[in-house]
Amino acid sequence: MMKWPTTRADIIKPGFSTPLDAPMVPPFPFTFRNAEILTLTYRTDPAAIAALLPEPLVSTGDRVMIHVYKMNDTDWLGPYKEVNVMVGADLPGKATGAYSPWLFLSSDIGVAHGRELHGQPKKLGNPKLEFRADLIVGGLERNGIDVLTGTMPYKQTPAQITDLSAIFPFATNLNLKAIDHIDGTPAIRQLTSRQLADVQVTECWRGPCTVELRPNAQAPLHRLPVLEMLDGFYWKATFTLVPGVILHDYLTEV
Repeated sequence: MMKWPTTRADIIKPGFSTPLDAPMVPPFPFTFRNAEILTLTYRTDPAAIAALLPEPLVSTGDRVMIHVYKMNDTDWLGPYKEVNVMVGADLPGKATGAYSPWLFLSSDIGVAHGRELHGQPKKLGNPKLEFRADLIVGGLERNGIDVLTGTMPYKQTPAQITDLSAIFPFATNLNLKAIDHIDGTPAIRQLTSRQLADVQVTECWRGPCTVELRPNAQAPLHRLPVLEMLDGFYWKATFTLVPGVILHDYLTEV
């Protein structure tokens, strides 16, 4: 007979999640195998980036990355797709990386994990990543609206993942974690950071990309307007998600 983990010792240990008999949020670590990623890059208005960054983060440039993931084999979550929008940001004296104003994915487990653990602003959506003859096509649909459509040529120019990280260090993901108590008072107000472990990139390609954004009030990617389309990157990787760190606690630090 199954023993329900309802003792205080079980409840306060790391990795605990509800429902008791079928936990929603997986504990660390868990691995993403053979993930396919289309990364679109473009220039935007620096003022648009600054308007989305929470204090005390500061912008490090005018470029945007949009990662369209096809997660083929993930512990706990299974196959799903995800879109992560990133801008370069710096927390002076502590960390430089990429801040995510929006993430959308097709997995309810992924939404719950990202919001509860990392503080990522995840919502459900319908990302897509597919090949259409000599074109790689990535996109995002939400509320029946094609919010994002991005393209790049199919595997024309070999590249290195360092070519992409040179734009800004996207592997260091910065997030604003905001959770209230049941009475409406602030429980958590933090800037968090996470990095991926055991990253193995098996191939990487680059080429000119196109980025088309369509306004949607519930998925407002259009707030980072496309001023100049740059290169896209198509790459495959295996990596592990491990615990992150708290960079700044708004409730205890000035």
